[in-house]
Amino acid sequence: MKTMEKVDAREIRRKLGLNQQQFWSKLGVTQSGGSRYESGRNMPRPVQHLLRLVHVEQIDIQKIKKEDYEVVEYLRAKKPDLFKDLKKEAKAFKKG
Repeated sequence: MKTMEKVDAREIRRKLGLNQQQFWSKLGVTQSGGSRYESGRNMPRPVQHLLRLVHVEQIDIQKIKKEDYEVVEYLRAKKPDLFKDLKKEAKAFKKG
């Protein structure tokens, strides 16, 4: 997973047009906690990763299941060619 050195959560939130409650609640962070991160407090790495997944990659983490992740990890490790092909097909499918 790529790390995010300096995350500007406030800028991401503003670009999305969300208030602090809407933005941070999707990550399981309180509005006041999010406000502290936006004011310069160090953001823990797990929160940074969640922010990237939810607000940058636009992944609905409510729908992610452990079994799905396990299948992806299996394919990536044991059947990389199939994984690559399925990834291409999924992108094409998403485009419509």
